[in-house]
Amino acid sequence: MDLESLLLKLKDAFNSHDIKLLIECFDETYSSEQPVHPGRTFNGQEQVKKNWASNFTEMPDFSALILRHAISNNSIWAEWEWRGTRQDKSKLLMRGVTVMGVEGGKIKWGRLYVEPVEMNGKGIEAAVEEVMHGKKK
Repeated sequence: MDLESLLLKLKDAFNSHDIKLLIECFDETYSSEQPVHPGRTFNGQEQVKKNWASNFTEMPDFSALILRHAISNNSIWAEWEWRGTRQDKSKLLMRGVTVMGVEGGKIKWGRLYVEPVEMNGKGIEAAVEEVMHGKKK
């Protein structure tokens, strides 16, 4: 399977909440990293299945949109928007990038940089002061 078709299959699995189709996208030894959250690292299809089955149950209206993507050699870079309504009626809105390595037509590894959208942030100046200069406003 070509890499763009694999990416579209993954998106379709997210949007149809088809856990079997989703798992077909991943290698059995899949390795997942979230570099800004190192404690979330895991290996294997079973954790993918557990995570997404739970997400689909929690948010029956979960949807995934690919905003942009690029394919280079055996890697897929995709910018996502994930939305849903949780059972408590609160809203999920996440955006970010995944970088996925593909071997044998399956996702072998992934690095996720997808985070909740901050709708009422402090603005760029306050963010620079806090993050880069260590000063809270």
